[in-house]
This record gives sequence, structure tokens and C-alpha cells, in this order.
Amino acid sequence: MNRIIDYLSLKTRKMWHDQAAAAVLTTPPIKAKKDGVILFSMIGTRVLYPYLVAIKSLHHQLQRGRIVVLDDGSLTNADKKILRDHLNDPQIIAINSVDTGDCPVGGTWERLLTILDLREDHYVIQLDSDTITTGAVPQITQAIEQNRSFTIKGGAESQLVNLNEASHNAKNSEYFSAANTHVQVAIEAAMDSVAISDRPDLQYVRGCSGFTGFSASKAGRGLAESFSAEATRLLGIERWSEWGSEQVTSNFVIANEADPLLLPYEYYCNFWNEPLSNDVRFIHFIGTFRYHQGLYTDTTRDVVEMLNVEGSEAPELMRA
Repeated sequence: MNRIIDYLSLKTRKMWHDQAAAAVLTTPPIKAKKDGVILFSMIGTRVLYPYLVAIKSLHHQLQRGRIVVLDDGSLTNADKKILRDHLNDPQIIAINSVDTGDCPVGGTWERLLTILDLREDHYVIQLDSDTITTGAVPQITQAIEQNRSFTIKGGAESQLVNLNEASHNAKNSEYFSAANTHVQVAIEAAMDSVAISDRPDLQYVRGCSGFTGFSASKAGRGLAESFSAEATRLLGIERWSEWGSEQVTSNFVIANEADPLLLPYEYYCNFWNEPLSNDVRFIHFIGTFRYHQGLYTDTTRDVVEMLNVEGSEAPELMRA
């Protein structure tokens, strides 16, 4: 009975959030800028409204960039019209047009590899649809100006470490089990065996690919592909193709950028159903606790209201 009550309660909270997110259609459209910055996300029809809240709230604070979307294959023509009208005719890339090469297919690998292609002549910010920007983001503006890559931390304690330390931390984690370990922990535990030619001083950070910035660079996919090849050697292709492998690779690539920025957790955080800093500017509402306390819904309503108060007249749009 308790499980049924919990399930119905979750469904109700999700319904309230969906209603709050749909109000984003009343907000003004973005005025994109071709200024060397790309705001990038992989989305589908199911997250269209939350994505619009995520991208509009970030753009409102940042006032930089044009929008590029990776269509997971589910966007409808009506969805694409809404994106065109609200995001100033964004570039939409079909997921089946992305060649992953020897890297895994699916599990957001297409997203990471597309970012590494786009960054050749742009600073690229990756933004998940379950994020909301609630305040000024000067650290992001500075990272762009300094062409410095960044990541939101996986937790307040996350820091740059060498691969031996990363392996030690994973093996001593409460989540590590030889019999049943998530692919992220499994490859982190094996970091001390990763060897990439001409890169003896490799680092790692337990970040979160839900909000990352990739500096403009000609480096391309090379490091990601080399790391993926090592992970495949260590874990096998079937294991390495599991969900979560892309996030480890994103963490690895950013950790080995020149002077990567780990965003201060009191400002940029994941919601773990715990009290937030009074000065939080960016919240990632991860799936485990997304609808707890009604915070995601309340924050969505607040941001939609703010966009309407501070913006110009919005177009009258309806989703078919």
C-alpha cells in the first residue's frame, strides 16, 4: 500500500511540474547571438517544456550564444516549430547523423562527440533539460572569456586528482562492489590501469555532464576516443556501452583540459533532497530526487514569472 501511495504521490508531483513547465510558452523568445558561444543540449519531445525553461533561464542570465539541439529522434514537427519560434531558429541535428566511430552508440555518446566536433571553433556549453539557472553566473562568463573549460561537480567534495587517486577513491567508495558495480565506479576503480600515449600526467574529476563547458579547441575527439579504447580494453565493450560511460569520459576530457574550472558547489549544485545554499545560482534536478519537496516545480514557476516580467512580449504559441 505504501508503494502505491508513493507512486501516486510522485505522479501528482510530476503532473504539477509539467503544468508549471508548460507555462514557458508564454515567455518571450530568445534573441540568439553568433558570438562564438553555443548552448547545446540533447532533447526529445518528452522534455521539450522543461528544456525551454532550462535554456531560457541560462540564456537570460548569460546573454550569450546561439542554440544547437541534438534531436534524440522523437521531436515532432510541432516541437521543432516551437523551438524555432522560441529559440531564434536553432540548429537541430538528427542523432542518427552522428558517427560515433569506435565509441559506444547511445547513452548520450552522440551528444559528447558532437560537442567535441562543434568546439573546433566555438565555446560549447552542455546543458541538461532538468536544470534551472536561478541567478547571475559570472563564473561562466569568465570561463568563456578565458576560454577555460568547466564542469559542475558531482558533489561538494569533488576535486581534480591523478588517476591513481581516482582509482583508490573508487575502490574505497561505498558504491564499489566486485559483484555489482555501476560502470562509472567500475572504470574509475580501473583508472590506475589507463595508459594513453604521450599523456603521462593524466587527471580525473568526478563531475557531472549535466552542465559543462568546453573551451574552443582543435583537439577534437582524440582524447575521448583514446580513453574509450582504454575503457573497452579494461571492461569489455558490452560493459563500457552501459549508461554512464559517457559521463565518465566527459569528466576525463575536462579534467585534462588546460586549467579546468570546477564550479563552486555553493553556487552550482545537484539537488540531492538536501538544503541548498542561500546564494545558489544553478540547480541540476537529478532524477532520483527531481520532484521531492516540490522545489523543481516552485523554481520553474519562479523562473517563468521572472522571464515574463523582465522580457518583452511573448509570441502566442500552442503545441499541437
